[in-house]
Amino acid sequence: MYSTLDRQDLLDTSLRVETPEGIDLLLRPAGLVPRALAFAIDLVIRAAILLVLFFTLGLLGKFGMGLGTLLLFLVQWWYMVLFEVLNQGRTPGKYWLGLRVVHDDGTPVGWSSSLTRNLLRFVDMLPFGYFLGALSCLGHPAFKRLGDLAAGTLVIYQEKPQARPALPDVEPVAPPVALTLDEQRALIGFAERHGALSAERRQELASILAEPLGSNEEHAEAKIHGIARSLVGSS
Repeated sequence: MYSTLDRQDLLDTSLRVETPEGIDLLLRPAGLVPRALAFAIDLVIRAAILLVLFFTLGLLGKFGMGLGTLLLFLVQWWYMVLFEVLNQGRTPGKYWLGLRVVHDDGTPVGWSSSLTRNLLRFVDMLPFGYFLGALSCLGHPAFKRLGDLAAGTLVIYQEKPQARPALPDVEPVAPPVALTLDEQRALIGFAERHGALSAERRQELASILAEPLGSNEEHAEAKIHGIARSLVGSS
């Protein structure tokens, strides 16, 4: 397991995860209330599905009722698993609440983990009304219910991807020399941050970045913007 709680701020429930590749991920575990709301939404959806199925299959007599019993089992126990595994850890309820299920190391949840956490849901429901599951969520620093503890899973908020800063609207300019990946990142980073830098700082950085490009200081900033635009494309 590669996760440690960030306790720098007791009000911050973020979870810092270090992957085997040495990359830090910041996850935000979801608390009891949003998880309960997501479960309630999924419960209503399952009830609606079963109501339609039983009404339709009831027209087929005993055969329909027998088939309905089988479908009841499938919807009750596989609804969550199929959505979690095939939809990036998100059931419809979790999707609407902005939640998703992942492994403790931040990787997407798999079949065995999803099956474990959902099959053990009946334990969380003991002795009634999700009592043990609620106690576990309230007592665990990452709001894990018993099924999550056994499966090594975590319910987190789905972070919205942040839009990259807009580049200056200039004509693309092809780089005069071959650039390494780090050099490309440096040029793009300068162009993205140009609006937050003072004129003096922009000129200082531009002169440093433009030196290997063979550009004079007077036109360095404009040339960097043009090269950055060509690197990221017209989009």
